[in-house]
Amino acid sequence: MNIYSLFAVLGGLGLFFLGMKYMGEGLELAAGSKLRHMLEKITSNKYLGMLVGLVVTAIIQSSSATAAMVVGFTNAGLMELGQTVGILFGSKIGTCMTSVLLSFDMGSIVPLFIFLGVIVIMFSKKNNYKYYGQILAGFGILFYGMTVMSGGLKELNQHGLIDNILTSINSPWLGLLFGTVITAIIQSSSASVGILMALGAAGAIDVHQAIFIVYGMNIGACMPAFLSAVGAKRNAKQVAILNFIITLFGAVLLVPLTMILPVSNVIENMFSGNVSAQISASHIWFNVVNMVVLMPFSGFMVKLSQKILPYKEDPEKDKMSPEFIDNRILKTPPMAVLQVEKEVERLSNLVKKNFNRSLIAFFDRDKESIDKVLEREKVIDYLVKAITDYIVKINGLDIEDHDRQVVAAMYSAIQDLERIGDHAENIAEFARTVIEDNLKFSDQATRDMHDICDKCQRLIELSFNMFNSQTASPMQIEEIIKVEDDIDDCKDAYKISHIKRMNNGTCNGESGTVFLNMLVDIERVGDHSINVAFSIPEKNKQLQSTVKD
Repeated sequence: MNIYSLFAVLGGLGLFFLGMKYMGEGLELAAGSKLRHMLEKITSNKYLGMLVGLVVTAIIQSSSATAAMVVGFTNAGLMELGQTVGILFGSKIGTCMTSVLLSFDMGSIVPLFIFLGVIVIMFSKKNNYKYYGQILAGFGILFYGMTVMSGGLKELNQHGLIDNILTSINSPWLGLLFGTVITAIIQSSSASVGILMALGAAGAIDVHQAIFIVYGMNIGACMPAFLSAVGAKRNAKQVAILNFIITLFGAVLLVPLTMILPVSNVIENMFSGNVSAQISASHIWFNVVNMVVLMPFSGFMVKLSQKILPYKEDPEKDKMSPEFIDNRILKTPPMAVLQVEKEVERLSNLVKKNFNRSLIAFFDRDKESIDKVLEREKVIDYLVKAITDYIVKINGLDIEDHDRQVVAAMYSAIQDLERIGDHAENIAEFARTVIEDNLKFSDQATRDMHDICDKCQRLIELSFNMFNSQTASPMQIEEIIKVEDDIDDCKDAYKISHIKRMNNGTCNGESGTVFLNMLVDIERVGDHSINVAFSIPEKNKQLQSTVKD
C-alpha cells in the first residue's frame, strides 16, 4: 500500500469536511435574518413546513444540523411537536442537494471558485460580500477535496484493498448497518454520501451495493438529533424520536422493496457510466419516496413518538430556568437573537408582575405577596445571569450588524429590568416593616402614594410594550416622556408635602422615613422603565428627535 495515497485520501477527506462546513456557514450567514423570518412563519401546515425544511437544509447543507436545530427550537418553545414533522421530512430531501452538486464533473474548474472566494473575502469590506466569498471558497474546497480523495482511493484500490473490505458487506441488511454506523460516527449524511460517491468514482463500489448503504446513512444521520436532545425537555426528545421513526420506517419499507424491484438497475441505466450520479440518485430516491409514502401518516408518527415518551406538563410557574434561549440554537445565530428577544420579553413580564405584586403587598399589607415577590426576584436574578451569559456567547458568533445592535440593546435592557426587580424587592421589604411595626399613614399620604404608584405602573406598561414590540410612534414617545416627567414632579412635590406633615405631627418619623424611601424607589423605577423603552437603537434616534422638537 502506498502511504502517500492514504495521505491523499485523508487530506482530501479533511478538505471535503472543511469545504462543507465553510460553505454551509457562508450560506447560513448570507441568509441571515431571512432564515429567521422563514422559520418564524412555520405553521401547523405540514406541507409548508416541509418546504421550509427543504430550503433551510439546502442552505445549511445538513439534515442532521436541521434536525438538531428543530430539537433546539422545540426545547425553547419556538414550535410544537406537530409543527416539526413537515420540517423533518423536508430536511431529508434538502440534504440531497450536496450529493447532486457532487455528481457533476467540475474538478477542472473548482480551483477558480477557491481563488474567487478568497479574493472576495480578502478585499470586501461588507460582511455580506464576505459571506458570498465564503460560499464560493467553501464550494471549491468541497469539490477539490472530493477530487483529491477520489484520486487517493483509486490508487489504494489498485491492489483490491478497498474491494476486499466492501465485498465483506455482502447483504442488504449488512449494508444498511454499515451505512448507519458510519454516518452515526460522522454525524452527517451529506458527508458520508459524499465519501461513498468518492468510492464510486474510484471504482471501488457500484450502485447495487451502495444503495443499501445509502439507506443506512439516512438512519445514521438521526444521531445528532439524539445527542442534541440530551438534557433537553421531554417535547424536544420527542422530536429526536420522531425524526428517527420517519427514517426507520422508510428504511424498513424500502429495503425489501429494493430487493424485490429492479430499483438499482433503473438508476444504473438512467445514469450509465457515472457511479457518483447513481449514488446521488439513490439518496434522492430514498428520501422522496419516504416523504411521498409516509407523509400522509405523519399524524400517526407524531402520536407514536408521544406514546414512546409521554409528555407530562409541569404546572409550576416562574420556573428558575430559561424558556426560550437554548445553546442548541446558537448554531443558527439569527434564531438565537430572536430567542433572546423572547426571553427578555418574558423577563420584562416577570418584572412587571413583581412590581405590581410589591405594591399589593404594601397597600394591602399582604404577607403572602411579600413572600411571592421575594421568590420571584430569585427567578429574575437567575434569568438576568442566564440571558447575559447567552448574549456573551452570541457576541462570539459571526452575526449581522443589525442583530449585533439588537443583542446590545437587549443587554442594556436587562440591566434596567434587574434594577426594577431590585426596587420591587425594596418595596416588599417596606411592606414588611409597615406590617411588623403597624405603621400608619395619613389619608393624604396614602392618596399621594397611590397616585405616584399608578403613574409608575402606567409608565412600565407603556415602556415595556414599546420595547417588546420594537415599534414606536411619536405619540407613544411623547406619552412615555410625559408620564416619566409627571413621576419626577410628583416625587418632589409629595416629598415636600410629607416633610410638612411630619413637622406638624400628622405623620410620625418612622412612617415618614418609609414614605420618603418609597418615593425614591418609585422614581427610580420610572427612570429604569424609560431606559428600557428607549434601549433599541432606533428608539434612541426617535427620542433624540422628539427631545429636540
